[in-house]
Amino acid sequence: MSVLASLDEARAWRRQKPLIAFDGATLRLGGKTIIEKLHLEVRPGEFLCIVGASGCGKTTALRLAAGLYRPSEGAVIFEGEPITEPRREVAIVFQDYGKALLPWRTASGNVSLALEAGRVPARERAARVEALLRKVGLPDQGSKYPSEMSGGMQQRLQIARCLAQEPTTLLMDEPFGALDAMTRQALQDEVLSLTQASKTTVIFVTHDLDEAIYLGDRVIGLLPHPGRIGIELDVTLPRPRDQLATREHPEFLRLRRQLFDFIKATEA
Repeated sequence: MSVLASLDEARAWRRQKPLIAFDGATLRLGGKTIIEKLHLEVRPGEFLCIVGASGCGKTTALRLAAGLYRPSEGAVIFEGEPITEPRREVAIVFQDYGKALLPWRTASGNVSLALEAGRVPARERAARVEALLRKVGLPDQGSKYPSEMSGGMQQRLQIARCLAQEPTTLLMDEPFGALDAMTRQALQDEVLSLTQASKTTVIFVTHDLDEAIYLGDRVIGLLPHPGRIGIELDVTLPRPRDQLATREHPEFLRLRRQLFDFIKATEA
């Protein structure tokens, strides 16, 4: 896909009705304003990345979208209704995969947990679990416990468990931050492939500017104290993305410089 085609696709997204909307959302915790009057719309099938300096409210925004926090003012809307609690259609992948997985359950057991919560009949679970493990690159690993798996494998397992929910929206909180470079890049490509195939909407929080540009259809940067949008960039790089060619593209370098200058200014 050319840059021009990607730009046309971005414009088409803008015309769609938002799946998730932050409507002047403000959150105060312990007398401190963490997020202030956040206005943001996320379209169906969009891959939105959020960057910003530490403490700017990236994870807090994600938790608002997940229904783990309720805004002090304003609202967060999902499919036209305010989010007041966690929803099955919205799954969240945490950075700390070690704590997210149940150590006493095997890989298959961890994925099955989501199916059990969804009341999937027992006779159907094994085949679905096997298919999900294969989809995230963990074939024949179902009998292993998390402690027997590498960090990359554990994160794949957490993603498989989230996919078992069949969510329309996937929230990802720096999911690859603790992984080595090669594993990180492999998982970036896997996530892009899986979410594009299923047309899943993604909100992805990261400190890594290159990662945000590589993955995203759009990148927003939050200003700190309190968190609010300071920059918004459409990423019109051709798809499918390539770990070498995409990162060498002049548009990639231009976007990275804009984001770098933004982050540097917020940390001054």
